[in-house]
Amino acid sequence: MNLDAASTPDPQSNDSKDDRKPTTPEPPIDRATPISLTPKSRLESITPKAESSESEGRIGDLRDRVQTLKDEIRSLQAAKFKAQQERDRLQADLARLVEDSLSDLQQRRQALQLSIEQLERREERIRQEMRTTFAGASQELAMRVQGFKEYLVGSLQELASTAEQLELAPPEPEPEPVGRSLPPEDDFAEPEEDIRPQFTRSRFQDQTQQIRRLLDEYRYQPDYYAPPWQLRRTFEPIHAERVSNWLFAQGGRGALRSMGSRLQNILIASAAISVLYSLYDRRLCTLVLANSPERLGEWRRGLQDCLGIDRTDFGPDRGVGLFEEPEPLVQKADRLVRANRLPLILIDESEDFISLSLLQFPLWLAFAPAPPSELNPRDRDW
Repeated sequence: MNLDAASTPDPQSNDSKDDRKPTTPEPPIDRATPISLTPKSRLESITPKAESSESEGRIGDLRDRVQTLKDEIRSLQAAKFKAQQERDRLQADLARLVEDSLSDLQQRRQALQLSIEQLERREERIRQEMRTTFAGASQELAMRVQGFKEYLVGSLQELASTAEQLELAPPEPEPEPVGRSLPPEDDFAEPEEDIRPQFTRSRFQDQTQQIRRLLDEYRYQPDYYAPPWQLRRTFEPIHAERVSNWLFAQGGRGALRSMGSRLQNILIASAAISVLYSLYDRRLCTLVLANSPERLGEWRRGLQDCLGIDRTDFGPDRGVGLFEEPEPLVQKADRLVRANRLPLILIDESEDFISLSLLQFPLWLAFAPAPPSELNPRDRDW
């Protein structure tokens, strides 16, 4: 407290008091007289203690905050270390997974490459076998065909000599009617169309060109989804050569050297059937001769596969007939000829002898078997 100010009188207050009543002057205060300072010193002594206690409390709070922050830092560092460990573990798992996947893919790639190489070698081996089977040993083929031709020529000569020995009485001429003679009715009737194939005559040049065009289509543009009775398989040059030789050189009546496989023979026969079906349509009827049901079954399945026909096309009155004996086949062919239809007779290579009655029909194809000594063991028909 400012004691001097407290003890000093206010002039204004004095002036106001002087207006009311007179006052007696107070004695002057001696400035040198000491005044008690007990309240002020006590106040000054209390203030530093309060400030020091407040500072100590603030310092304690700061220390607590520092300790809390340190604890948080340690927990964050531990979490960071744990996250790094988890990341390292995930990276290791991912690397291991990628490595396993790459290893699996490499193994599969090697397996595929090995399979491709095996298929390529197999393809090359098959091509080599096909070249060897279809186009090899031309001299042997010529010799076998020539032998079979000589056999057929001898058979025909025997047939001709037998026919010459038969005594056939000529028919007695009918007496002509008296008066004006009229020409027979046959002179006015239109000649019947000759359905017998004549592939070598000049007037059938258009038919020959059509046949060659069909063979070229079978060879260069095979149609694996062709309609029924059209060839649906790959046609090699050796097949086209055999069919052309049978049609143009032999006139559709002759024998061909067996290909060594019944399936290959069926392919050649199917090409011939397809060509003739394109020319004569439903008038053509195929008759197959083989000496066992198993071989006839192979012919049925092979013709179905090559021509796109089904089981309903096989039967006595259908497009293809199967026979084990030549006698019923000859009877069926006779009925077809009388019905103005065209029978095509196919003779399997298993037939050791050919009945001479089969050679009277306009179309027949026989497959000549190879001698047993020249056959490979796998080509023999057991």
